[in-house]
Amino acid sequence: MDRQALQERFGILGDSPALRRVLERIRQVAPPDITVLLEGESGVGKELVASAIHGLSKRRHKRLVVVNCGAIPEGLIESELFGAEKGAYTGATDRRTGFFEEADGGTLFLDEIGEMPLQAQVRLLRVLETGQFSRVGGTATLTSDVRVIAATNKNLGAEVRRGEFREDLYYRLSTVVLQIPPLRDRTEDVVPLFEAFVARYARQYEAPFLRLTPEAAALMQRYNWPGNVRELRNVAEQAVVMVRQNPLTAEAVRPLLRGVTAGGGLALAARPGTTDGTTERGLFYRALLDIRAEIRELRSMLQAGAAGGEPVLDRTLVQSPSDPYTFFDREPQQEVAYEPPAPLPFDAADTHFEVEVEGDDYGDGAAQVTAPQAPDSIEEVLAGGLPLPTMEQAEAALIAEALRRFDGNRRQSADALGISERTLYRKLKEE
Repeated sequence: MDRQALQERFGILGDSPALRRVLERIRQVAPPDITVLLEGESGVGKELVASAIHGLSKRRHKRLVVVNCGAIPEGLIESELFGAEKGAYTGATDRRTGFFEEADGGTLFLDEIGEMPLQAQVRLLRVLETGQFSRVGGTATLTSDVRVIAATNKNLGAEVRRGEFREDLYYRLSTVVLQIPPLRDRTEDVVPLFEAFVARYARQYEAPFLRLTPEAAALMQRYNWPGNVRELRNVAEQAVVMVRQNPLTAEAVRPLLRGVTAGGGLALAARPGTTDGTTERGLFYRALLDIRAEIRELRSMLQAGAAGGEPVLDRTLVQSPSDPYTFFDREPQQEVAYEPPAPLPFDAADTHFEVEVEGDDYGDGAAQVTAPQAPDSIEEVLAGGLPLPTMEQAEAALIAEALRRFDGNRRQSADALGISERTLYRKLKEE
């Protein structure tokens, strides 16, 4: 089955490179009876992927049993999975068939596997290894021919290190790991998905099909979508039911998005490699540069004073208004380019920021808002052997710098620091 037929059959919409890679992996892992672990944030469509894997497998004519491990109480999960004999626990008035028996010959999809208690993990590992299990309260050994697909929105490797998940079960489940990308990494799919959901709900509620203006479409593509496809689907349903204008403008869409404030602010995902806007990381590093210059100037003054001569002050740099990492000498006005140091041990392209943009400053609030490329090494920022400031010192310096830049305006300073005005007031009182 080709990719287009796969998407049409299972309702997987989109044409982004990230989604194409997922579809190719589905076609590879579906035919063999191999255990698959789906990893991805909540709302990315892991159950849809599991359905596609089952539908392309040799077990497609048998049942696909879906189990949400996080929705079952800890005391009942073993009886739900493996069944229970009559009288095994209070309220067990009849023999209960478990999900492994129901899925015999088919596929068992264990969603939110990271929420499974450790005791149940032991029994799950045994049935995965041997295909044998026994009902709760029973002694008879039963067998089940089941293919298991598990899914989680947690980092199971980190859960193993914390002792919250069994290491042997983790390696048994992760024979093949399939990463489902978040919606913010496949922005090309946002508008087609939204239009498909709008068409579905327009038919369901007998409402007109809503079109997006170019500004509204651009706004939705820049939004961070913390709830992923599930949130996008809910926004489409709200738009069909609540919005009475057609086409949908950016002003009509903005109140439907999580992270939109009364002032018109919008939570947007940062685009790596750009220099517009301000982020906490950029502000932090610039404050460190100011601290470094001031400390070196003070040291020079003290050294010159001890020698009985005139102090030789370190030059004072002024930040360029157009580039966060270009500075000028105060005297003379000569431009000095700042060269970022060596890369950090993590990939900055994988780091996302959420900032708020005032609608009055950017028209409809849909302007491109991205994070500046920050310096990569605090040690090189503090070159010359100066010690790192403590977190308290760095925080105090950030607050002081923000208040200085905004002429003491606490609301604007709090917005720039990414905190509430009440939090800023409390921190000022603590100082």
